[in-house]
Amino acid sequence: MSNIVVIAEVRGGQLKRTSLEAVTAGLQLAQKSGGKVIAVACGAGLDAAAAELAKSGVHKVVAVDGPTFANYSGDAYARAIAEQVKAAAATAVLMVHTAMGKDLLPRVSALLEGSVVTDVVEVSCDGGTFGARKPVFAGKATMTVNAKKAPFCATLRPNNFAAAEGSGSAEVSKTAPPAGDLLSVVKEVIASSGGRTPLQEAKVVVSGGRGLKEAAHFKLVEDLVAAFGPGVAAVGASRAVVDAGWRPHREQVGQTGKVVSPPLYIAIGISGAIQHLAGMRTARTIVAINKDADAPIFKVADYGIVGDAFEIVPALTKAIAEIVAGK
Repeated sequence: MSNIVVIAEVRGGQLKRTSLEAVTAGLQLAQKSGGKVIAVACGAGLDAAAAELAKSGVHKVVAVDGPTFANYSGDAYARAIAEQVKAAAATAVLMVHTAMGKDLLPRVSALLEGSVVTDVVEVSCDGGTFGARKPVFAGKATMTVNAKKAPFCATLRPNNFAAAEGSGSAEVSKTAPPAGDLLSVVKEVIASSGGRTPLQEAKVVVSGGRGLKEAAHFKLVEDLVAAFGPGVAAVGASRAVVDAGWRPHREQVGQTGKVVSPPLYIAIGISGAIQHLAGMRTARTIVAINKDADAPIFKVADYGIVGDAFEIVPALTKAIAEIVAGK
């Protein structure tokens, strides 16, 4: 029997939806390993987040809650979580592949002298051996990795697992952060998204490229994103657009930007350079709109529309807005 620890990410007292995707992956492993899933969250004022986790289907929730954990500290959070992994006798630790996950889970793995694999799209357990599948070579191939050291630690690419929607009532245990001076803390977080849906967590990503001709024409992309309703879609951009200063780097999709795997990806005026494809080719459904019928983007698209984006996108925006409004 091998227990699984899922590290939940909490920001501003709110549980990140992607943490429920990690719960789903943890439950899948637990079915194979015969163990239990323990969700661990660190922060201050975790009551609401812990209650949500308790309903997700996990077997137990541990909230490391205290004022010294109000701001993220990679070294302190890692020490606290490592203690909980040992207490749970866990042989696998999962977390979402977010900025926090990429920083925190390797720290936890180092403290536990375990193995770590990042940006995973599938997890497995065969005969007590944990494994994972992840994209390699800019998404052109996938690699299967089996753990040789315990605990097995993995960060999970967002939008590859369904968010857990259980109706459980797991035990919630609250504990204080471990004593000791913090080596580092995040003193301030300056939000720049303006309430927008995070790019890597969006269900729909609408990206624009040089085919839009100028920065002002990105209003086509923004209007289409808005048509899906609040909290659903996000704006993306190609590297060429970002390099030209039309859009901020936080919106760049690609090998040197963000890697996204939404259920729906819409590429508008994007030719489909290898660098861009590396960041979105694992999307479940890809729609490409481009006037060049030979554009490489059509080779990976599930649906291709050859035509003028300035005519097609407004019509598409209107149709989606009507569907969302129930007309």
